[in-house]
Amino acid sequence: MKKRDEINAFLGSNTEFEGKLSFAGTVRIDGRFKGEIYTEGTLIVGETALIESNVYVNHIVISGEIRGNIVAGKRIEIHAPGKVFGNIEAPAVVIDEGVIFEGNCRMTKPNQSEEQKLAVVR
Repeated sequence: MKKRDEINAFLGSNTEFEGKLSFAGTVRIDGRFKGEIYTEGTLIVGETALIESNVYVNHIVISGEIRGNIVAGKRIEIHAPGKVFGNIEAPAVVIDEGVIFEGNCRMTKPNQSEEQKLAVVR
C-alpha cells in the first residue's frame, strides 16, 4: 500500500458513531454511522457498514449500505454486495453486477481546476 493510500482511521463492525465526520486521507467504516461526512480524501465502506448520511468525498468505495446522497469529486465505486439508497453524482461511476442502487445518477465533469492541471501536463 502506498503511503498516500494508507488508512488513517477505522471504525470496526461493532462501532456506532453519530455526528459530523471530516478527515484527510483514507478512512474505512465497517460499523454504523449516522450524520454527515465531508472529505477531500477517500472513504471505504466495508460490507458490514450501514451509513445514514449525505456523503461529500473525493473518492468512495462501497461494499456496504449507504442511505443518503453521495457527491464525489472524482469517483464512486459500488461493489457487490453494496447497497445505495440515494442519489449519486461524480465524474466517474462504477457499479458492479449484484449491487442494489435506488436513486438517480448524475455524471459531471471533473472540477475546473482538475481540467486545468491536466491541460498543463505534457
